Amino acid sequence: MKKRGFGANKFNGNYIAIIHNQQCIHAQIKGFGGKVELGETIEEGARRELFEEAGIEAIDMKKVAINLFTFEHDPVALETHIFVVESFKGEPIETEEMRPEWFDYKDIPFDQMWTDDKYWFPFLLELKKFIGYFHFAQDQKTILKQQLNTVDDGHVLTEFDLKSII
Repeated sequence: MKKRGFGANKFNGNYIAIIHNQQCIHAQIKGFGGKVELGETIEEGARRELFEEAGIEAIDMKKVAINLFTFEHDPVALETHIFVVESFKGEPIETEEMRPEWFDYKDIPFDQMWTDDKYWFPFLLELKKFIGYFHFAQDQKTILKQQLNTVDDGHVLTEFDLKSII
């Protein structure tokens, strides 16, 4: 199973930074993130990716979710850990890979994002902890099965939580 870190930045309580990704086939806009490197924790990977993609250093970062993605006719599952960054050092910059852009919560362009984002982003924006599962058709756009469960705020999220929803 591939593990990825993901960072979402909350700003002034009403805005979120999402990035334009020119290398992604299925979504033009997504959150910061990428693969966890050998020897890194998932949080360390999320921090590194945020710095590489936006030039900012997370100060106050907390894990709010784990999503599992599976795909029809593909044995590789994708486990994604989702973090919220409420404070950071530096100013977001455009990099070769990404161009950060701030969106008001009510104006998030879900039509330009992965299909699943419109289901779990509301939990993220409300800072609710959750566990999600999405099974996609071969086209990687159609969701064949999905489940989202919220968990208590004090709950420490681990990959073992995924077993409760698949």
